[in-house]
Amino acid sequence: MYDLIIRHARLADDRLVDVAVQDGKIAVVGQLAAQTQGTRQLDLGGRYRLSAGWIDAHVHCYPSSPIYHDEPDSVGTCCGVTTVVDAGSTGTDDVDSFYALTRSAKTNVFAFLNISRIGLLRQNELAEMADIDKQGVQRAIEQHRGFIIGIKARMSSSVVGQNGIKPLVRAKEIQQENNQLPLMVHIGNNPPDLDEIADLLTRGDIITHCYNGKPNRILTPAGTLRESIQRALKRGVLLDVGHGTASFSFEVARQAIALGILPHTISSDIYCRNRLSGPVHSLATVMSKFFTVGLTLPQVIDCVTVNAASALQLTGKGQLQPGFDADLTIFDLRQAPQVFADAEGQSAKGEQLLVPLAAVVAGEVLLTDEGKAAHVFDL
Repeated sequence: MYDLIIRHARLADDRLVDVAVQDGKIAVVGQLAAQTQGTRQLDLGGRYRLSAGWIDAHVHCYPSSPIYHDEPDSVGTCCGVTTVVDAGSTGTDDVDSFYALTRSAKTNVFAFLNISRIGLLRQNELAEMADIDKQGVQRAIEQHRGFIIGIKARMSSSVVGQNGIKPLVRAKEIQQENNQLPLMVHIGNNPPDLDEIADLLTRGDIITHCYNGKPNRILTPAGTLRESIQRALKRGVLLDVGHGTASFSFEVARQAIALGILPHTISSDIYCRNRLSGPVHSLATVMSKFFTVGLTLPQVIDCVTVNAASALQLTGKGQLQPGFDADLTIFDLRQAPQVFADAEGQSAKGEQLLVPLAAVVAGEVLLTDEGKAAHVFDL
């Protein structure tokens, strides 16, 4: 007797499988005998789709943040997302309180620790080098090992003030002193110049807002990929979408993808305002936008599952395989005309929309509003 059986689930590649869950882990992926029993059973009838649980690698879900804030479950399980990673909302001053409140969330919550002790208390958190306390960061990482999974440095002019590239140099020192934890680097307006930033990054570092439309972007005015970004990608630097309110351009994404420059991870940079008022709305909405710029459903799903788990070093997540965590997303792929907006005020027409129906976290089925309204599941 399994804890949960999901039958006739359609995968991103259109295969049909049954999945059995036991003790919070995936036990079987394949074809189960008709007589196999589960305490709870769902039959997706070959219509609804299943993947490993979606991972949003860039959110802002610390409710007490004065600038960008939300509730973890509002950007997580309520949106079909099983795991979220807060990207630098907190520094050493407030990571303890953030950790405490995430313990009651249904969503798996992790954090990139802001290298500034104040986190996102204000927009220019890296304008004072004295706020980057290397020893304090190390203590926080040790105290919250397993929750803090990386560090975050926002490298744009409004954040660093007169400090230029110095905060990133300090971030790389912190990274090297803490077992090469993932480093996520926000890129925006210069200075510092993107070439300076890219040339400091090494294998596994993550550039977020990779398709932003600002002048300091990954493409040259001629539409080719910057040489510094070419070198960084060859070294194993990763590209993350980080859509956000002001950091995603359809034009840049189309040009880059046409050049073969695909995102490693698709993330939302979601918080309450751009969730409610757009242009983000949800990770599913951001994922759906990539159908309009040339990605397939399997490619999109990989960007929020196996690729994300690898980039974030989340072992046990991101794959629909026996032995992995029973974090799953049940969703529909609806065919209907859509109009999507980017962060530049531009729109794109599409024909497909991802609609999350349920998040399964460690085997617990959590319906989204769409899942409840569809009356798909007898729970």
